[in-house]
Amino acid sequence: MTDFKSLQEEMVTQQIMGRGVVTPRVIEAFRKVSRHLFIPEQFRSHAYNDHPLPIGEGQTISQPYMVALMTDLLDLTEEDKVLEIGTGSGYQAAILAELAKEVYTIERHRALAERAKRILQELDYKNVKVLVGDGTKGRKEFSPYQKIIVTASAPGVPQPLFEQLDEMGKLVIPVGGRWSQDLVLIQKKKGEMISKPVCGCVFVPLIGEYGYGGSD
Repeated sequence: MTDFKSLQEEMVTQQIMGRGVVTPRVIEAFRKVSRHLFIPEQFRSHAYNDHPLPIGEGQTISQPYMVALMTDLLDLTEEDKVLEIGTGSGYQAAILAELAKEVYTIERHRALAERAKRILQELDYKNVKVLVGDGTKGRKEFSPYQKIIVTASAPGVPQPLFEQLDEMGKLVIPVGGRWSQDLVLIQKKKGEMISKPVCGCVFVPLIGEYGYGGSD
């Protein structure tokens, strides 16, 4: 029988806190949300390992540290409305739900969206709305968002997402080529985009009208 609780604590202390993410609210969320519940059964024993894992449809659940770093960069408050692009497993959405007031998360693969929605409902997250569609367009009807997180790589910041970001809001996104990117923190100040590179990273491509075209 796998001792998931011990593995989870090891992940938090060694992979996340050990690399400098120590914000108390963020750490509390990572201790509370059980990562293995969001991972397909055949990979569950690796849930707390220091690397991404496949979740189906050619998509992955990100390395725990990357999820923590992106969450920490958002500087979330209990009053924030958050937009997530790329629901994937639903794990990041659950972490966001622990820290923000409302979470809207968009997934282009219906099968992944439905699976994530079911898990989030089973875990009683009432402040998460899972949507299916082209995430590069955002969802204007629920905007503005104080925080936006994009969990797939784009050649640039999709214009609709920046438009839907609140004044002084923050957006975290991997930007670059298909095989390597820079994680970038964007802030909207007087309608202008203030960009700060954080670190190198590798994410699956963001497919959509304002990302990479096509359906691959």
